[in-house]
Amino acid sequence: MSNRVYIFDTTLRDGEQVPGCQLNTIEKIEVARQLEKLGVDIIEAGFPVSSPGDFNSVVEISKAVSNPTICALTRAVKKDIEVAADALQFAKKGRIHTGIGTSPYHIYNKLNSTPEAIIERAVEAVKFAKKFVEDVEFYAEDAGRSDNEYLARVIEAVIKAGATVVNIPDTTGYCLPSEYGEKIAYLVNNVPNIDKAIISTHCHNDLGMATANSISGIINGARQVEVTMNGIGERAGNTSLEEIVMTLRCHKDLNFDTGIDSKQIMKTSGLVSTLMRMPIQPNKAIVGRNAFSHSSGIHQDGVLKNRENYEIIDPVDVGVKESSIVLTARSGRAALKHRLSVLGYNFEPAEVDEIYQKFLELADKKKDITDEDLEILVGRNVEKDSKRPLKLESLQVVCGKSTIPTATVQVNFNGDVFTETASGNGPIDAAFTAVKALVKRRVRLEEFLIQAITRGSDDLGKVHVQIEHQGQTYYGFSAHTDIITASVEAFLDALGKIQ
Repeated sequence: MSNRVYIFDTTLRDGEQVPGCQLNTIEKIEVARQLEKLGVDIIEAGFPVSSPGDFNSVVEISKAVSNPTICALTRAVKKDIEVAADALQFAKKGRIHTGIGTSPYHIYNKLNSTPEAIIERAVEAVKFAKKFVEDVEFYAEDAGRSDNEYLARVIEAVIKAGATVVNIPDTTGYCLPSEYGEKIAYLVNNVPNIDKAIISTHCHNDLGMATANSISGIINGARQVEVTMNGIGERAGNTSLEEIVMTLRCHKDLNFDTGIDSKQIMKTSGLVSTLMRMPIQPNKAIVGRNAFSHSSGIHQDGVLKNRENYEIIDPVDVGVKESSIVLTARSGRAALKHRLSVLGYNFEPAEVDEIYQKFLELADKKKDITDEDLEILVGRNVEKDSKRPLKLESLQVVCGKSTIPTATVQVNFNGDVFTETASGNGPIDAAFTAVKALVKRRVRLEEFLIQAITRGSDDLGKVHVQIEHQGQTYYGFSAHTDIITASVEAFLDALGKIQ
């Protein structure tokens, strides 16, 4: 049996079913092209019969990408299949994904049918789809709660009818990993013609076991795994692409290969999160903001001595430049000394001990300690503000529901004041655009975080900015009651650190 595991990405179909995550055709094409760079094997581009927009998206994605197979979803209905075939007419490699429910819940309650009638409809759908494309995938909806013996009969029949891939979905996320693995193994051992098709997993995360179930399915014989970027999808989501890829990459003893360019993971994750307006939880595996951050003193000391002490994945392998050592009250002397050395300060052990005591007192009052906080602690910040190469002199912003956001910024460059006006998608974007026009540096905004220091709409807010310039990362911080002012000052602070 082959050890190649095919990645079937359904971010643009199942993932887009999340309320509020709908994309237009142009956005879908952008995601599809990035998925192609990532190296996915199959892109499920939509459900063409569901709407003219979905139909058009499948058509345009088929034109826009070359390497992945483009897949269109249908029900076991002739009209669905005809429309899908029409949508796939420009695909270099096209696949129709058709199917029907096979659990007692679906057979009797949803479809008001019988087990034998379901098999007939499944076979008829596969045969009809086969008239349009050679590559036909069949899904046995709610296979996770289907009787294994009956499921085996269905799978044998659809493979005989011409199915090249058989999808065994845990549609409700009900199965335990052992149970789902046993189901796949049962099909491998009890479907006589199973060698003529690829078994696919499609697991949902209702009980938080989608990735574990998919891995169990692969170990037991599945060679295609259906996933979404960031694990988005119906209800609690789908199996996460990045978790599957990196689990197989870490467990080399399993001897499975996906062919994914893992260094594209963070870029793809960020694009999907941005376009679908769905933030990633900070502690999300692989792609969360805290996935490679360390704040515990014990962990920080271990990582600084040898990354592999606490990291099973090299952050570079997924597109992250480096691990992050976050200074908090839980941090130890090793982390503090490391951060001070990054800032250019090297102290004797006794001096570090003295600074560390002050650091702990401050850290107990604040959630995290910034570079500016450290400079204050070491007493090296005298006249720091006046020595900043870039200083905000004035800021005027015009914005509102019926107004194009416009910002006028005055910046002091080592004593000389310059003014620029620009518009943008919002007041902060307009102000940043004006600053970039003044500074004339090509920078990329990698992270922009706003944090309320105290409660209330009129209280202090803190802004953290991370920018990239010529392969180097620079950080900026500011705090102000006016969050737009704080944002511009943080941006200038980061820009001013570029040599």
